Amino acid sequence: MKNEVPQLLLANTRGDIYTHPYLEATGMKGGSPVRFGHADLIKLPPASRIFMLPARYPIGYDPSYRKFVAVSRSLAVAAFTPPGFTLTHSASYEEALTPKILPLFAYGAAVLYKGEYHTAAVRVDADRRHDSRFIDMARVRKNVAIFRKLLPENRLARHLEDCALKYSCPNAQNFFLSRYECPLPTSPSCNAACSGCISYQTKPTCSATQPRIRFIPTPEEVAQVALFHIRKVKDPIVSFGQGCEGEPLLAGDIIEQSIRLIRKETAKGIININTNASRPQTLIRLLDAGLDSIRVSMNSGREVYYTRYYKPKGYAFADVLRSIKVAKGRGAFVSLNYLTMSGFTDQKDEFRALTRLIEKYHIDMIQWRNLNFDPLQYFKELRVSAEPSQMLGIREIMQSLRKRFPRIMMGYFNPSMAKMKERR
Repeated sequence: MKNEVPQLLLANTRGDIYTHPYLEATGMKGGSPVRFGHADLIKLPPASRIFMLPARYPIGYDPSYRKFVAVSRSLAVAAFTPPGFTLTHSASYEEALTPKILPLFAYGAAVLYKGEYHTAAVRVDADRRHDSRFIDMARVRKNVAIFRKLLPENRLARHLEDCALKYSCPNAQNFFLSRYECPLPTSPSCNAACSGCISYQTKPTCSATQPRIRFIPTPEEVAQVALFHIRKVKDPIVSFGQGCEGEPLLAGDIIEQSIRLIRKETAKGIININTNASRPQTLIRLLDAGLDSIRVSMNSGREVYYTRYYKPKGYAFADVLRSIKVAKGRGAFVSLNYLTMSGFTDQKDEFRALTRLIEKYHIDMIQWRNLNFDPLQYFKELRVSAEPSQMLGIREIMQSLRKRFPRIMMGYFNPSMAKMKERR
């Protein structure tokens, strides 16, 4: 009978993981512990990681007393799933006094169920492009040396070497494997101060996971890298706006010239920009130059919560919506990089805001991205209450959107030309 209910996982300071003898595992939504339903759990995907959470006590459910219980003198355990999986529940824990903010990862529930590790997530994309099991690092290192000889003076190519080898960026690794999507970082600066920015943090309590690019490449350097990739890949994507840079629209002049140089040589492939969409007029110039698609980063369809998370400088939520409108008006493919946090994303009011956004602007795709941020800290920063009665469920809102908008794409990765045509 014990194996038929999810068992609570605990850790000690040495990193040993074990189960509680009788407490049932729980998940967390909006800061409150919840029990799992029969369809909530999946086997922990390959390439996942298990974390122990310092200064955080795991919360279990005591079936005898029918109440939630925090286990002191133990550490909570969390799961970090690979790209393509969206968490439906966070790890369930109680903070001890005032702990340091957690590093910038997503913290999913981790439980033992029927003798195997499970988590609470839904698979949204089967693409293997970021799956570490299918990235041949020996070949990446070999091609780094080869590409260095072929692109000897290109500073952007040198930067991507560090991204691939030092910071394990899958997009950079795929560039050296001549497949999928090629990153084109260009901008050292940003006009937002996102709470969960992975490349720049002002708070000493929260470290960035990788540094930003420290120079602005020339249009010729950008075009050289992009064309090198496009010519070697069957169905290529090249993308501005990466984790190792700020906001690419701030380097709009460079990007515009780069796109014109690329499109002067070839019409092949997709030129994409991952952006906060803060500068509609700059975006118009890029679209007129030949930009094919944009992915707009957004944690909420409601201005107040968008602003509290992104902390925009010199632009407003209205500019983001205006950029989406002009992109659609010029025939671009528009995705939302929808930063997802259970207990917030699936609130009724948030879901209504998202559906209005899709209806009004005819969004082509939702990319369901786990928000890499301390779950409890997120709700403190947004200053939002999370009533369990107002939560619809992450899996449930995805199913509802599929029924309501059957033409919309859902996934995790930027789609290639072939994927866009297939869907349309």
